[in-house]
Amino acid sequence: MGISLQKGQKISLEKEAGSSLTRIIMGLGWDAAQSGKGGFLGGLFGGGGNDSIDLDASCLLFDDLGNLVDTVWFRQLTSRDGSIHHTGDNRTGEGEGDDEQIKVDLTAVPANVKSLVFTVNNYTGQDFSQVANAYCRILNGVNNTEIARYDLSCQGNHSAMIMAKVYRHNGEWKMHAIGEVGQGRTFEELLPQIKPHL
Repeated sequence: MGISLQKGQKISLEKEAGSSLTRIIMGLGWDAAQSGKGGFLGGLFGGGGNDSIDLDASCLLFDDLGNLVDTVWFRQLTSRDGSIHHTGDNRTGEGEGDDEQIKVDLTAVPANVKSLVFTVNNYTGQDFSQVANAYCRILNGVNNTEIARYDLSCQGNHSAMIMAKVYRHNGEWKMHAIGEVGQGRTFEELLPQIKPHL
């Protein structure tokens, strides 16, 4: 069982995994929030009902100067070097388990990449309070054990989150749980907010 991440927490992924970590998976899952109670929220978003919710996971690759060198998201499912792969865009949150996954082969991430920043954006624009059971998590990609998890549904009236940074430090991969909420339908709108964390 993984640890529940707290904002600002730093963990050694290798210590949590119990061994040298070679592959990780960022998983994102959610269900559309029930808005069948009538009332204010349903009216705001045009007639209530179970409007589709499309959360998107992205992985941003930065060099040691903080320059964005590549991006893995629904418009580019594999990094140019092939080390990071997105399983595809889920636009409804239907189904069990992770709705989207980004798989990272840490042994193949290019040497000039110092940090990977994982973000979640609500492409359909609703805030997280309307998204039921939303979470993002990091898994050991070798045995699929959960290393760490973040609950998104209690994040309130925000439509995006900078989840975590996975970065090289003294030859091992570590993770900084950022947990900073923001606004934006795609990762580009979060870039000014990400820069101070690099």
